[in-house]
Amino acid sequence: MKFRCLTLLCLPLGLLAQTGKTDVLKAIDDSKATYESIALKIWDFAEIGFQETRSSALLQEQLKLEGFSVQPGVAEIPTAFVASYGSGGPVIGILAEYDALPGVSQEAVPEKKVRPGSNAGHACGHHLFGAASIQTAVAVKNWLKATGRPGTIRVYGTPAEEGGSGKVYMVRAGLFKDVDVAVHWHPGDRNGVTMMPSLANKSGKFRFHGIAAHAAGAPHRGRSALDGVEAMNHMVNLMREHVPETTRMHYVITRGGEAPNVVPAFAEVYYYVRSPQRDIVLEVWERVEKAATGAALGTGTKVDWELTGGVYELLPNEALGRAMQTNLVAVGGVTYTPEERAFALKISQTAIGKPPAPEVAALVSPFNPNPPREGGGSTDVGDVSWAVPTVGLRAATWAPGTPAHSWQAVACGGTTLGLKGMNVAAKTMAGTILDLFEQPAVIAAAKAELEQRRGADFSYAPMLGNRPPALNYRD
Repeated sequence: MKFRCLTLLCLPLGLLAQTGKTDVLKAIDDSKATYESIALKIWDFAEIGFQETRSSALLQEQLKLEGFSVQPGVAEIPTAFVASYGSGGPVIGILAEYDALPGVSQEAVPEKKVRPGSNAGHACGHHLFGAASIQTAVAVKNWLKATGRPGTIRVYGTPAEEGGSGKVYMVRAGLFKDVDVAVHWHPGDRNGVTMMPSLANKSGKFRFHGIAAHAAGAPHRGRSALDGVEAMNHMVNLMREHVPETTRMHYVITRGGEAPNVVPAFAEVYYYVRSPQRDIVLEVWERVEKAATGAALGTGTKVDWELTGGVYELLPNEALGRAMQTNLVAVGGVTYTPEERAFALKISQTAIGKPPAPEVAALVSPFNPNPPREGGGSTDVGDVSWAVPTVGLRAATWAPGTPAHSWQAVACGGTTLGLKGMNVAAKTMAGTILDLFEQPAVIAAAKAELEQRRGADFSYAPMLGNRPPALNYRD
């Protein structure tokens, strides 16, 4: 029987992972104060995509302090980084996000209350995401160091997930080429392993250029750029009847003119097109572009557009999902104190529809390798999942029934409700990663599954093409 020494104990190899896991999970609990502080600082920073200067620096600083080698500014993105510890294989990557969303400023209270001096908020919980990911990496690093075993743990600091497609540029730059498995998580209102594919997404800004004139004195001498935007939007809305019903199209008018009595010389509209299949996204997007061209012709304006984002649909991995489910069940969900339960109930009273009871946060959803599609968003983790076997979970960081991208999610994320869910995520990821180090057969099965799912003739081509990172997409 083979043995490996762990601290002062010598144990049979078959018992090593279980004993090491106990120590690692305890280490995560012991380090809670440090990483909770980091999460709440990033919650307070609330920096939007590609502008997460302080958030990224804080995570990098902690990783350097823990002995990781850090490479900042990767993939031509100032706030992206890669941090590594160890040598040899397997190489396990952990994704870390930290961007906020504009327009959802909120204090950590159960009623709508804008936080003074801030327009943005962590309505998707990425402050918790980034902090838990580096906490996991440090715990695994310490385990690698204590056991002296080969292997590499690597953190990918991935900015601008919210529409900026940060990870796509990192995949395109080849930063995941030597990774065996990528692990991630996401805040949510319940606990479960992520097996539902996300929606592929393409996004961009359409800019119309007209001729200014006095809107009352000489309207015939003007050509309204806003008319171009509105004509385009009308045509796209007519398209909704004639696209596959799983298609989603959203837009906001980001510039519509300066004053009612001036014919707008410039107007801009920001579009998303989504579908479970990226081929459909590409087809519908082409039709949206034609609608823009037609709108410009019909209104006597000119139009150009800039592609700002594009992500693949998420490719689940059942072999990895089952391994993560085992660890999530062992860790369990979130149990509220009476005060936390009262907070959750107040949050749920503001929701549309009937929310589930707060006790749902303590449950773990059963594993379902083929869940029915119920809505869903988009994520640039999708591109990672087509490059390397990828697994993730959702943890209950928000009161059950809380929708993402809401002020309620921002509020929960700034309290112990969010921090407790973050602890569930860190422990589950750490336990899963230790299993991967100890069970190479799981990694082999995950790689074989990836090859089968994406097909032998698959060749990665980013939906963004070869454009440089859209660092100003939030401007």
